[in-house]
Amino acid sequence: MIRQLAITSALSVALASASACTAASASDTTPDPVGRRATGVSEDGPRLYVANQGAAAITVIDASDASVVAIVRLEELGFGPNARPHHVAVEPDGTFWYVSLIGENRVLKFDNDNALVSSLEFERPGMLAVHPTQDLLFVGRSMAAVDPPQRIGMVRRSTMEVEEVDVFVPRPHAIAVSTDGRWVFTSSLAENTVVAVDIESGEAELTRLGGDEPHVFVQFALSPGGGTLVATAQISGKLLVFDVSRPPEVRLVREIDVSAEPWHPTYSPDGRFIYFGNLGANTVTVVDAESWTVANVISGEGLSEPHGIAVTPDGARLFVSNRNVKGGYAAREALGFDDPNGTIAVIDPASGRILEVIEVAPYPAGLGMAAPR
Repeated sequence: MIRQLAITSALSVALASASACTAASASDTTPDPVGRRATGVSEDGPRLYVANQGAAAITVIDASDASVVAIVRLEELGFGPNARPHHVAVEPDGTFWYVSLIGENRVLKFDNDNALVSSLEFERPGMLAVHPTQDLLFVGRSMAAVDPPQRIGMVRRSTMEVEEVDVFVPRPHAIAVSTDGRWVFTSSLAENTVVAVDIESGEAELTRLGGDEPHVFVQFALSPGGGTLVATAQISGKLLVFDVSRPPEVRLVREIDVSAEPWHPTYSPDGRFIYFGNLGANTVTVVDAESWTVANVISGEGLSEPHGIAVTPDGARLFVSNRNVKGGYAAREALGFDDPNGTIAVIDPASGRILEVIEVAPYPAGLGMAAPR
């Protein structure tokens, strides 16, 4: 099934100013351009937030039925057309969500009615990670940052005050917080180094892997138990597996060859599988975390330069954003942009079948998922 949705003011979060933010209403009776109504966000299902990097917008999807329920248009909040929203992180209870804007050097905070609450300045923000128990958000640097400070951001979420923490490596990008909340992990795009930072003291421990060519770690995912950290490596085309059961020790235990340019990874809720898109192969790889073998490689309509990934809390649905900047996927609907539509592929992880393709604004990048309220 193919779903399309044109970006219109009827489904936008139209705002004259940040202080006057309002959300798209569940009672809105204005039909959308393809004959469906904005239904509001289901109380039974989680919300999926899509950073549309090529359109200065964030698409909000009800993950329970794969319906687009709102589009936050950043230009209507006073930001520029090249704001380039890149990644989204969501509070554990879904009450607030955060988006990094590469082009504006800012991180924004929204409530779950999609009203802009606050923002902060940060040079070339990229990946985001919410602390599981403390009032903290961690911010890495974008791949677009050529020579950013060798620091990550530690943000107090309630006040949006940021402290920059030294990590002593160039271009820190990938970021994840340990399940016990004591450590934050990051790594360098320019060298094969992983850093474990003690959140309380700010002390950083560097683990250098060596090698003449950088792996270029894209992003991390932590196992539900917290003892294993996996990293996708853009240039070497590998999934690297680290034992982090005794931080700050980070011990490389295996390397798995996968398809070209593995991008954002995520674990299944039970920890059995790891999923990630392959940007350079138009596929999604499934790795068995018990045997450490490739269990499946998913391909099909809608998978075109896959980037972000998210899995529902019950593990029943996998959402994959696809940049489609080269136009490998032929759009069914004109959404009013010069660039090709992006897609969100909805996948049944058990069978590997693509269930739906949702067409969205150009260059959907990072995804954020909130648990049910």
